Amino acid sequence: MTVARDIMTPDPQCAGIGQTIGEAATLMRDLDVGALPICGDDGKLAGMITDRDIVVKVVAVGRDPGSVKVSELADGEPVTVGADDDVREALRVMQEYQVRRLPVIDGHELVGIISQADVALSLSAAETGETVEEISEA
Repeated sequence: MTVARDIMTPDPQCAGIGQTIGEAATLMRDLDVGALPICGDDGKLAGMITDRDIVVKVVAVGRDPGSVKVSELADGEPVTVGADDDVREALRVMQEYQVRRLPVIDGHELVGIISQADVALSLSAAETGETVEEISEA
């Protein structure tokens, strides 16, 4: 059985809840990623922030990326999957919640992220196509 741990990108770097949006954007640029998990001081996952969040919720409305905290964009309980959950469960969660990046946890520790690219590299073309189609529905 293939589990989430088998296809995830391990050891993701977090944006801290106390960091500014500008700092998170710089980290995204430096890591060449479009999304970052948001982690609290205790290391617990608090949410996800995307480059689109930064543009739509901060820049486009005239807010200062240097003063807005990442914590302001960490809405609700993050959608996750367990590291040892079957990969089919991870795909189901991605489809149900229409998320392109899914944090993978082991207990309460963030251990990885499954992205659409991870799905494409690890699964059949049919499974990848179905997942991307479901995630992208409006």
